Amino acid sequence: MIAIENLHKRFGKLDVLKGLNLDFEKKGNISAILGPNGSGKTTLIKCILGMVLPDKGTIRFDGRDIRGACAYRAAMDYLPQIARFPENLSIRELIALIQDVRGIPAQADPYIELFELGLQLDKRLGNLSGGTRQKVNLTLAFMFDSPVLILDEPTSGLDPIALIRLKDLIRQQRDKGKTILITTHIIDLVEELADEIIFLLEGSVYFRGAPHLLQARYGTRDLERAIAAILEGQPARGSV
Repeated sequence: MIAIENLHKRFGKLDVLKGLNLDFEKKGNISAILGPNGSGKTTLIKCILGMVLPDKGTIRFDGRDIRGACAYRAAMDYLPQIARFPENLSIRELIALIQDVRGIPAQADPYIELFELGLQLDKRLGNLSGGTRQKVNLTLAFMFDSPVLILDEPTSGLDPIALIRLKDLIRQQRDKGKTILITTHIIDLVEELADEIIFLLEGSVYFRGAPHLLQARYGTRDLERAIAAILEGQPARGSV
């Protein structure tokens, strides 16, 4: 579905992406894109969405180059890391606005109920707590039911009940056959949900595979320790 070839991106003197080659072809799959700050995670996502233009390389969606295209985005739902909304609008008005802008069928009610937003629909966005804004952000991301779902730090600000509901929701979306990309620093979320890890380091793919394979590479009992070993520069098992 998504194929990335030799992707490069530089901001000033900083090389953020250095010849990435990735594909996301498997349906019903959750790929966790991990890495330290500055490793290129968000830049990669924004390149896929056409929000950042790569300096070199190709991204194809269903076999077609996305450069200069926009129609393919209708097949993608995106949750940005930071929800920036017009603060004078109410939740209800924002949902209606996004539905009008995208112009494709949407069902917001199930997510309004799931995240308990019903009694707050007429509140202005500028008066909401960070956690409630994130619930609105999630509602906007899920309500269009597109085949590709991209979630950038989806758990930010959520209370424990909302977090449990979000995890269940992500599993349901995977079971429906969606291709799901998640960036997160919450390792527990990765251990519970991810089918594979893509670990970026200094703009390149350092590791791709199932979480247990990364643990085996470093001989650790949990994923958090394996990732810490990468960041500390420890050699993998079998390395010289």
